[in-house]
Amino acid sequence: MTSSTLPPKSSDSSPGDKPLTYADSGVDIAAGDTMVGMIQSLMRRTHGPRVIDRPGGFAGLVRLDFNEKLFRRNYKEPVLVACTDGVGTKVKLASQLGVYDTVGIDCVAMCVNDMIVEGAEPLMFLDYLAVNRLDPQVGTAIVKGVADGCRLAGCALIGGETAEMPDVYSEGDFDIAGFSVGVVELDRAIDNSRVEAGDVIIGLPSSGLHSNGFSLVRKIVSTAGLDLHKVYPELDADQALGQVLLTPTRIYTRSIVRLLRRYTVKRVVSGMAHITGGGLPGNVCRALPGDLDAVIDSKLWEMPPVFHFLQKHGRVERHEMLDVFNTGIGYVLIVRPSFANSVVKHLTKLREEPIVIGQIVKGGSGVVRVV
Repeated sequence: MTSSTLPPKSSDSSPGDKPLTYADSGVDIAAGDTMVGMIQSLMRRTHGPRVIDRPGGFAGLVRLDFNEKLFRRNYKEPVLVACTDGVGTKVKLASQLGVYDTVGIDCVAMCVNDMIVEGAEPLMFLDYLAVNRLDPQVGTAIVKGVADGCRLAGCALIGGETAEMPDVYSEGDFDIAGFSVGVVELDRAIDNSRVEAGDVIIGLPSSGLHSNGFSLVRKIVSTAGLDLHKVYPELDADQALGQVLLTPTRIYTRSIVRLLRRYTVKRVVSGMAHITGGGLPGNVCRALPGDLDAVIDSKLWEMPPVFHFLQKHGRVERHEMLDVFNTGIGYVLIVRPSFANSVVKHLTKLREEPIVIGQIVKGGSGVVRVV
């Protein structure tokens, strides 16, 4: 028998003698190849002139030193900015409801909203999708959300990874994470040491829960016996509870990048914060030097109905709501008082709904007081 000749089948072979395949272990290579073909057009929709097209490549290429003929400006002293994040247990709700085309937007938002806090412009994005067993239709729906998020953020989806892990994830379960890289001019990077007493705090409204606190949300739904498929009048929305909870995270990238480009001489924005887990108290403090405090007046904005709904049905105390959820403010800017009106007007022109919600005061502990 030569090395290229297989032994003949035995007539009395047992089932255990059958040659094993990757598919027998729960991983379907063909399904992965099918999905790759389905998502190519979704990825190309996010590509701009920075992306260098290399079909079949093992990594994505993006120009950093620009061709003057292609781009409006080059960076003189570019600094790369990178961040990674996921969607948390919001994916459990998406799986439970069979709604897969929104969590990809959440994944992009959680990354790029963090990035712009540093004053950076997102350039590229990669996603990581892990599943029990790959359904190309479901996988494509998730990646479509990622591509939609990248288009909203103005960055290119240049690659990703899909992993089938039946021994790690239960049937129907999945997880998604993202990784983003951007760039900022060194002398334009946001530095919280520039924040001063008297600076004004401007909030940008959230679209709802965004992607934080969903372990508590799911506990409330379970404990209170709420029906995810029911339309509750208290929510003031013509949507079932599940749809309201899955509302995608807002992406603030284009507005913030355009705002920062408007003020090319004076640096009117002294600090920013993406309001994620920890709420306003746990995130605005990250934009403060240690000798200043922030005072925020919660009466200056209307908390969306979904927060009142969850607080009521979960009997959640106010301080817990503030420490877990964004309570209606998804992004915060700290600006010089003499430019506050100008910033508000410009953000309004960018179709944002900015709200002056507080002020920076002298302190000694860098705390945030929501009064």
